[in-house]
Amino acid sequence: MEYIYSLPGLFVAIIFHELAHGFMAYLLGDNTAKSAGRLTLNPIKHIDPVGFLSMLIFKFGWAKPVPIDPRNFKNRKIGILLVSLAGPISNFVIALLVALLLKFNIVENSLIYELLVITLWYNIMLGVFNLLPFPPLDGSKIMASLLPIKLEFYFYKYERYFYLILIILIFTNSIDRILGPIIDIVLKILFRILN
Repeated sequence: MEYIYSLPGLFVAIIFHELAHGFMAYLLGDNTAKSAGRLTLNPIKHIDPVGFLSMLIFKFGWAKPVPIDPRNFKNRKIGILLVSLAGPISNFVIALLVALLLKFNIVENSLIYELLVITLWYNIMLGVFNLLPFPPLDGSKIMASLLPIKLEFYFYKYERYFYLILIILIFTNSIDRILGPIIDIVLKILFRILN
């Protein structure tokens, strides 16, 4: 039952995150995601079956990455930066909207209230997690886009080693020690905005 309750919130977080990447790329002149049918709210287009099962079983998973072609951006670095930021920002915006619904007691049904709390949690968690500077997360692309071209080249050249760091952090549960304090900060900022 816990898994079933978590699905709507999980779908909302993942779908809007991926849709935001594709839509931002589209606004910047890249039609790759649109051509691949990724500018949609249809979860089938965004959910990776293996990544989804992994999420349910191991509490860690992934969605289908949105295809983009940076060559279509007028400014490659700025384009990658904005597209990478779009996903986590969409999660934080959804979290804020859900928090507003909870704050003003608009929802009276206890089940819907619980679903909203789960949706709030997943969006904050996914937004924060994706800002970590490890490939293939958005944070790594954000960091790479801010580096000078020479350092960016070396970052992408050796990025496979950063994958290993992320995997080690996840399977040793060390990732919780990193995410926990950051999520607490995001929640405090969210409550300050609401107050």
